[in-house]
Amino acid sequence: MFDSMPERLSSWLTGEGAESSIVLSSRVRLARNIKGQTFPTHAESESREQVVSFVESAIRSSRELQAGEFHRSETIDDLDRAFLIERHLISPEFMSPESDSAIFISTDERVAIMVNEEDHLRIQTMSPGLSLADALGQAMRIDDELAKTLEFDFDSDFGYLTSCPTNVGTGLRASVLIHLAGLVLTKEIDSVIDHITKLGLVVRGFYGEGSDVWGNLFQISNQTTLGRTESDITEALHKMTQQIIEFENQSRDQLVTQAGNEIADKIWRAFGILKHARVLTSEEVMNLLSAVRLGAALGIVSDVPLERINKMLILSQPAHLQKYLGQALEPADRDVARANMVREMLAEVN
Repeated sequence: MFDSMPERLSSWLTGEGAESSIVLSSRVRLARNIKGQTFPTHAESESREQVVSFVESAIRSSRELQAGEFHRSETIDDLDRAFLIERHLISPEFMSPESDSAIFISTDERVAIMVNEEDHLRIQTMSPGLSLADALGQAMRIDDELAKTLEFDFDSDFGYLTSCPTNVGTGLRASVLIHLAGLVLTKEIDSVIDHITKLGLVVRGFYGEGSDVWGNLFQISNQTTLGRTESDITEALHKMTQQIIEFENQSRDQLVTQAGNEIADKIWRAFGILKHARVLTSEEVMNLLSAVRLGAALGIVSDVPLERINKMLILSQPAHLQKYLGQALEPADRDVARANMVREMLAEVN
């Protein structure tokens, strides 16, 4: 299943969109629950299955969601689940085989709807670059479409009711996936994160909550969803992201001005290892690609487009690598295969 997906780059990783040299993607997620149905965390199997059927029927009748596929969790094996997590289409907590869950994925992968995660529906939309308004607009259109068929649990005082109190209100989480290599190298990242968290934002690693920061890639999202409109939340995150971009650009300028030779050496050493290594771990390749991505943004490495760097970033992940090669591999074999793949993708670059 999903065998054709590794061959193409997710539409949110194309290297297009505003501020794409720093912001990889923008995401909006809406949490919704169906009125009269027990929330997933306390629901029996029969109730969860009923919710899956209701949502599938609503998606089938939606004009906004005609191009895509609906998959029930029991039809998806472990490798495909890991693949979808790496592709940021489902959460790590989602879709155990016995969970009576399901996932809808649009053909262009900009829309993913998880059924029976922490809430009945998690409607997710993604766009490349800094494009939160676009992601929000699409999420709201899908929300309106599904609301024609499904009645959502809504309180006139509190807004949308959700399993976790922090999602009550709009049920909206907005986030950006952002590359902050300059701030990490100038050791200013901790003060920026401290500043962000004091303003009510959350900073996480590449895979979201509980994940490590690899490749200097950070997810920044809103914390509260109550007492503010959807537009207020995304506009506030957009403005804060613009400030972070400014900080990152200042750090990059500082690196070039004060340590140009050292930075160029670090970037070319990373490029050299990627081009010639015979063994590469997941963490190592992400950190090396982070340096090359910075080099591309600074004009030091001119022959490797962002799209190709983003493609190597995602294909180097364990499940992607196995799906791309069409075979299951042990960890040690994956490290060799990863190095082979990266060398092939950089073969024509001098």
